[in-house]
This record gives sequence, C-alpha cells and structure tokens, in this order.
Amino acid sequence: MDIILLIKSIMGLVVILGLLLFFLFFSFTKKKKKDAKEKKAVKTLNKKRPNTDLNHLHSIVKNKASTTKELKEALELVIKYHGIIHPKLGTRTHPDFNIYDNILFRMCRHPNIDKDTILNFDKNLSKLNPNYKENINDAITKGLNSRRV
Repeated sequence: MDIILLIKSIMGLVVILGLLLFFLFFSFTKKKKKDAKEKKAVKTLNKKRPNTDLNHLHSIVKNKASTTKELKEALELVIKYHGIIHPKLGTRTHPDFNIYDNILFRMCRHPNIDKDTILNFDKNLSKLNPNYKENINDAITKGLNSRRV
C-alpha cells in the first residue's frame, strides 16, 4: 500500500504542477499583450502630442523653410496654449508681449504664409486679448508693410 499511495501522490503533484505551469504561461502571455498595447498607446500619444513651448513655436514661424501647413499648425498651437497675454502694465505692454509682437511680425513676412492664416490668427488673438488689439494691429501692419512687393 505504501507504493500505491506514493504513486498516487506523485501523480497528484504532477497534475498540480501542470496546472500551475499552464496558469503561469497563460498569465505571462496576457501581460505581454497588455504591455504591448500600452506601449503602442503611449507611442501614439507621444506622436500626437506636439511640442507646445512658445519658443519652439516661434522658431517654426522664424524658419523660412516652414511650410504653410506647419505655420498654420504652429499658430493654432500658439492660440490654443499661449493665446492669453499678460495684462498691460498701465499704458505699457507687458514685457512678454514682445515675443507675440515678434511672432506677428515674422508671420507677416514669411514667404509661405497665406492671408487666411494671418486673418485667423489676428482675429483669434485680438478676441482673446482685447486690450492689445491696437498693438496686434500695429505689429501686423509693420510686418505687411515690410514685405517685398
């Protein structure tokens, strides 16, 4: 009887070991699939999330090789993430307005810009900052007047 009990115990342990190995491999493949899906999701989020730093967007506008599409996207991001300018300091503009002034000037002088993009940016920026409307119009006028005809 000792040998029969010993054989039955070994068989039971082998079955339990087999089940444990099955669950081990099944759970690892499931985790790998989840990890792969999460990595793909993170990669797509990283690809879709553009650089919204104001200096980076300004460099796109300054670059003469930027395409019309790149300019339009950069200016939309400026409005979306940096559209509100700090309030005026009495009658003077806030020092941070200088970068917006430079963006407006460079945008108007850019060879690949179209009128719709200029008008859209002007309208949206003036709408978000009514106190700076004159300054925005002055910067656009200076930029358009400085273009070669």
